[in-house]
Amino acid sequence: MLSGTSTIASTFKCSKLYPPFPFLFFINKTPMDSQPKTLNSEISFSRSSTHSPPRESETGDINESTISLQEWQAWGTTSPLPTMVADIVEELRLLETQSDVQMSFGGLGGKIKGDLKVQEDKKHRAKYQALGDSEEKLQFFSARQIACRLLGSRGYLCQKCWLPREDCMCSKVVHNSLWQGIRLWLYMHPKDFLRQNNTGKLLWQVFGVHAASLCLFGIAEHEEIMWNAFMSSGKNKVWCLYPNKNAPIMSIQDCFTSDSSTGLECTSNMTNGDEKMHFVLIDGTWNNSAAMFRRLKDRANLVWGENLPCLSLTTGASAMHKLRPQPSWDRTCTAAAAVSLLCELQLIQNFNAFGLDKQAASIADALEVLLEALTARRLRMGRSISRRPRHSSDIC
Repeated sequence: MLSGTSTIASTFKCSKLYPPFPFLFFINKTPMDSQPKTLNSEISFSRSSTHSPPRESETGDINESTISLQEWQAWGTTSPLPTMVADIVEELRLLETQSDVQMSFGGLGGKIKGDLKVQEDKKHRAKYQALGDSEEKLQFFSARQIACRLLGSRGYLCQKCWLPREDCMCSKVVHNSLWQGIRLWLYMHPKDFLRQNNTGKLLWQVFGVHAASLCLFGIAEHEEIMWNAFMSSGKNKVWCLYPNKNAPIMSIQDCFTSDSSTGLECTSNMTNGDEKMHFVLIDGTWNNSAAMFRRLKDRANLVWGENLPCLSLTTGASAMHKLRPQPSWDRTCTAAAAVSLLCELQLIQNFNAFGLDKQAASIADALEVLLEALTARRLRMGRSISRRPRHSSDIC
């Protein structure tokens, strides 16, 4: 079994306190700290003295009722604006116009607040129930989540780091280039889109949106882009970091060493960067990840007639444990999983010339920056930065 990532920042070293686990788990999410704001008017909120001062609305930002392609892509994607997301934004605008009541957003995930909440909730539930099959329902659910978060975060969150603008960390993030033989895919649940403490966003902040690509679960346009890339590369160039209990799970060493037929095939084609290896990191809560992996598996069976290969990682404690402990010590956040992936690949002889350890260190540094920003915000708002550990086993 591979040891921890000794070549990067000590935060991500796999200490002897943390045995190797063949799993990739996900950071628990804290509520989005957004304050309610209106779609067509100034932001309105009720604050305590510990909260930051009120913000003014910005013309052409909050007041704009449609989502432009430029605005959509600024959140971290290269895709066109999904059709169903655009449709739901238009429906919300029409509902506001017809009701002559301003729509406001706030709380967990930028949910609709105020007088229109009941009307909109009743309307969307009726539409959901009228849909014919589970696929249509999933796509509608995902699109509505995304639409509300886009409108609810407008003028409040920085589009690059997804933090409130007064807490923007972008100037502290150091960009780096990911080796061209690797492409990372952040397969993200809609409820994690635009969450302030999401760590998957760090991958494209550091490496760029072409090296680390966002794919939103249930958004057809996103999933087609991802699967077209997979089919272009072939099934032997795609892996998912997930503990699939119903199929063999390989370690990085098992998959890519010279003794592995997979490793020989991949490294002979990949080491010059002419072809890409695709790694899927599922970015969502542990409860949501099962459905996300099942969707990947079903699509792989449809396309290739077999399951998506799964890889295990040797992981230690993430820096984010300091702010919000995981349910158990074997769980880590998405960014820390990417660090482990790159560092373990660095230990493979055929990959050790590409500086993957330095690229991993860039993600580790960005994760520390995010932790500092979230901690500073909590302190400024008078909120506790210590969380009661949820794991019960002793570490010794």
